[in-house]
Amino acid sequence: MRCFVALGGVLAVLLGLSGLAQGEPADREASVEAVTAEIARLVDDETETVRALYREREHRPAWRDGQAVAAFAAALHTLDADGLRPEDYRPDDLVIGHRQAYAEDDSEQQARFDLHTSQVLLTVLAHLKRGKVDPHSIDTGWEIPAEAAELDPTAISRAVEAQRFEQAFAEARPGYTPYERLRSGLARYRTIERLGGWASLPPRERALRPGDLDDDVLLLRERLAIMGELEVMATAIEAFPGAALDGPDPRRYDERLDAAVRRFQRRHLLEVDGIVGAQTLAALNVPVGDRIDQIRLNMERARWLLHGLPESFVLVDIAGYQLSYFRPNGEIWRSRIVVGQPYRRTPSLRSDITHMTVNPTWTIPPTILREDVLPRVRQDLGYLWRERIQVLSPSGVPLNPWEVDWSRPGNVVLRQSPGPHNALGQVVIRFPNDHMVYLHDTPAQGLFAREQRAFSSGCIRVQDVLEFAQLLFDDTDSGHDVQAQIANGQTRNVPLAERVPVILHYWTVHPADDGELAFRPDIYGRDEALLQALDRPLTL
Repeated sequence: MRCFVALGGVLAVLLGLSGLAQGEPADREASVEAVTAEIARLVDDETETVRALYREREHRPAWRDGQAVAAFAAALHTLDADGLRPEDYRPDDLVIGHRQAYAEDDSEQQARFDLHTSQVLLTVLAHLKRGKVDPHSIDTGWEIPAEAAELDPTAISRAVEAQRFEQAFAEARPGYTPYERLRSGLARYRTIERLGGWASLPPRERALRPGDLDDDVLLLRERLAIMGELEVMATAIEAFPGAALDGPDPRRYDERLDAAVRRFQRRHLLEVDGIVGAQTLAALNVPVGDRIDQIRLNMERARWLLHGLPESFVLVDIAGYQLSYFRPNGEIWRSRIVVGQPYRRTPSLRSDITHMTVNPTWTIPPTILREDVLPRVRQDLGYLWRERIQVLSPSGVPLNPWEVDWSRPGNVVLRQSPGPHNALGQVVIRFPNDHMVYLHDTPAQGLFAREQRAFSSGCIRVQDVLEFAQLLFDDTDSGHDVQAQIANGQTRNVPLAERVPVILHYWTVHPADDGELAFRPDIYGRDEALLQALDRPLTL
């Protein structure tokens, strides 16, 4: 603004209007009052967050200083570090808009520019706090209630006055370690992209195995070195003079490379066998640009979730097949889980664990009854006896299964008796939700040995769930012994003395404990819709 005023003074002298130039300070003061009056007149048409900001400022303009606008525009260009698109917020248009608004003494035009620029700032802060995309608009399995971003108008006004925009951005983004690791990972992968990315390994008829001597091993070494899975070593045979006679041949699939491949497979939830087969090859050949997009969209998911977390909570990582229990001192328990199949997805939701059922019965849900159980019963009525399933009328009266017309069974209820054979195992951990999902034990323990574990009908099977259940009882001072409750043999609902928050969430990139990023298969096909929404141009 000072540069513009100085230029205006020079032009006034050149035009012989020095008297008008000398009177400019008084005119500017009057202009501030006029713009303030225009803002007061126009602000009612703006969003509540804009109105709150200008109430804090008593409707005084925030963006008269061109240097502040330029500093804000420069800060907007840094938003790509958070996976957002700076062009959505049109930083260059703001600089041009300020110049145009202040080219003439038009208080309404200046007021409208001021309101618009404030709306851009508030939108950016809201996007950093809660995300750009409304998850409900793209994911029918998202059941976590939307929360509006809470913005402090006093702090925002001070940030504008002091031109501390990047600091305001830092305070708005999630203040949790996983987000910072994703942000660091995004910067690293963008550096890899700028340096040329990585070459794809060619298709192969035969898998690469430890001990193989193959030119493709050179590419494999290079790829894993770029990813940080393998210490950098020469990958060209020319770098090993006489290697074939008295030194290591880089084309040899040796033990170090085998260990690096296994680390890669483990991070990507692939079968950990050290063999570069079709799935491992496909994961290795994902372009770096696709990995960058995958990080970006998971940063958006982090913005949806990572705010206002309680001190103690249970986090179910659906795509990572993992449950973690957090206390104020950090993660204290972790376990493998089995989640819903792609056509019976485990939903994303927030709730509170209220109680457990020990020695549960299992009333077979309608979908499972119709699609899974009835076809088996029609083929073999003995299935009911082997699985200890009782046939009941809708009112709970036991029925003789031989007297039921299984081609048209009506509203019969099938209930499995309690015991080790029960599909829910020996304990169920319950929390209110519309999908009737819960955490539970299972007799099918062998599934936990697999890397990809989407086998359930939506509920979450937990490995070592009895240990977890006892931990919940102990941490809430509930005074119950899980093993004693099971040994009693009775089906009982046992309450927790206090509720424990539980969050079911879907990530396809996980920031691991060592800071590296673990990429997971998009088992429910949710990434593409989110990426399209994240990259959709914004209208402001």
